[in-house]
Amino acid sequence: MDGELFPRGRTEVAPGAVHLPDWLGPRRQRELLDACRAWARPPAGLRTVRTPGGGTMTARQVCLGLHWYPYAYAPTAVDGDGAPVKPMPPWLAELGRRAVTDAYGEPPPVADAYDIALVNFYGADSRMGMHRDAEERSPAPVVSLSLGDACVFRFGNTASRGRPYRDVELRSGDLFVFGGPSRLAYHGVPRVLPGTAPPALGLTGRLNITLRVGGLGP
Repeated sequence: MDGELFPRGRTEVAPGAVHLPDWLGPRRQRELLDACRAWARPPAGLRTVRTPGGGTMTARQVCLGLHWYPYAYAPTAVDGDGAPVKPMPPWLAELGRRAVTDAYGEPPPVADAYDIALVNFYGADSRMGMHRDAEERSPAPVVSLSLGDACVFRFGNTASRGRPYRDVELRSGDLFVFGGPSRLAYHGVPRVLPGTAPPALGLTGRLNITLRVGGLGP
């Protein structure tokens, strides 16, 4: 935000977990928002995720590369319209590599090609419970990009959903990367902060684009 008393800078929230504020500029944010709107259209578009216990996630989701559903991956939207999942764009995979390079100061191994994206849309009352991204076989870092409304992002430990954890405010354009000893840390979104999106972006709510390396080939 303009007029910050203390400018936001790079923060290592935990070993291997790095927050880079304002990593995406306004133009790049608009381009990514336009892409998300295209991906959200059917087939294999934005859907409500239902949990095995019969509940529903309050954040809606669309996937690229492979379709995530609790708790596995598939080539088709098995819990949606059954259509083949949209491909992972090469430019988005490259954005993931650049994010890791900027977060850690060195590029990821060439073998770590980002091939899965989960795009979550949060309304004003949406949240995400504490969970781990554990369905991938690759230990490559997870890349998280934020658009729209800010949120409280809770980053925890690898042992349980409880304390210790740290709450971080993620705003539009922020990058969060977690890998290494933090790759399987529990994390979640207890709260969205409505009305905090940049007005010029034209987005009500929050979009989170999470990039992953599946390592799920034969």
